[in-house]
Amino acid sequence: MPDGSKPRVEKVSIALTHDMAAMVRDAVDSGEFASTSEVVRDALRDWKAKREERQARLEELRRLVAEGHASGTVEWKGGADIIARARKAAGL
Repeated sequence: MPDGSKPRVEKVSIALTHDMAAMVRDAVDSGEFASTSEVVRDALRDWKAKREERQARLEELRRLVAEGHASGTVEWKGGADIIARARKAAGL
């Protein structure tokens, strides 16, 4: 934390499938993590990062769609035209 204080910790209880619980125990038993809490915190950090990445991609797609709409209308010539232009651009 920026002010040097430790983050507040809240204890929660979760239920895992037998396989998931075994994976957590294996990670701790192998020494990869010091505790089950560390395994869960690491998984939650990964989940948060993936959510943020997905949100950023969605925002970029929305921006691109809005940019496309703002650029005006285009005559649709079908998928074959798109493929032909892509092949031409690739030198095929």
